[in-house]
Amino acid sequence: MAYRINKVNPLDLQARKAIGVGIPFSQDGVFTSNYQTKDAIKNNIINFLLTGKDERFMNPTFGSNIRNLLFENINDNSLDATSNSLRQELEVYFPQISVTELTINPQHDRNTVNITFAYQLRFTNIADTVSINFV
Repeated sequence: MAYRINKVNPLDLQARKAIGVGIPFSQDGVFTSNYQTKDAIKNNIINFLLTGKDERFMNPTFGSNIRNLLFENINDNSLDATSNSLRQELEVYFPQISVTELTINPQHDRNTVNITFAYQLRFTNIADTVSINFV
């Protein structure tokens, strides 16, 4: 009988050690800390999607150009290109996840785009989804 061996990040074994900063910043002068790698990865992905290319000092390639999609004609070709680009960028910057589903839903009348994707942490059973509206 075969067994699947799940990997556990060593940082998750230390319950009192903070790993990252939570989004949104909700407290006055104090950041909310993340204590699990799955929460830190989710917040890092949200930060990646909300950061445009050339916005981060000393790391101009970090971020996605999703917001630029709002100022172009939205059609099937541009949605496919955006989806492929987003998958490739996530592979480069987040090798510890695998994207299982990615949907981009444009709302033409409002000039908004909703991006929802599901992902799974590699070698674990931990899965999560991220949904962001770009207005």
